[in-house]
Amino acid sequence: MALMLSAQAVNPDSTSPGVAPTDLEGKAVVRRFLEHYLSYTPDSAPRNLAESLNMMTGNLRTFTLNKLRDDDTVGKILEDHIISELRIRSIERSKSAPWDYVVCGVKEVHRIKGDAEVTDRIVGQYNIRLVEERRSEFNPSGLLVAEYSEKQMVGERDNGLEQKSELDK
Repeated sequence: MALMLSAQAVNPDSTSPGVAPTDLEGKAVVRRFLEHYLSYTPDSAPRNLAESLNMMTGNLRTFTLNKLRDDDTVGKILEDHIISELRIRSIERSKSAPWDYVVCGVKEVHRIKGDAEVTDRIVGQYNIRLVEERRSEFNPSGLLVAEYSEKQMVGERDNGLEQKSELDK
């Protein structure tokens, strides 16, 4: 008895370009984008920012790249030895549009000012709108970031003057 394979089984790409992305894929794109865009060290910043730029639509990429250049963002990250870490608390789909997401997270930014380390802890809301494009090997989800904004909810600054003892735990 011979085993016959259908055309779809042999060529999985024959159906994937036309399949709509799922909500799970949308959340994964949002998470990956934010982790690259907002989490970095001086060594990883150029690579992480390039990765996040590649996840954007052409218009947003051009706007963001110009802003990064004008603000000398990478230069400041290197000069102040900035380490940024984002901890995502929740990713929720917005009710306003099909691919709008609201993300709540805590961003912790460490920088060296003079001889002291300064730490900022910022609780933020991040709004991201995705758009669909054709799936490809370069973009298997078929989703791109079209809009991004952030709003600080709560923040505090630690100037490094307070010494915390490990014995107080």
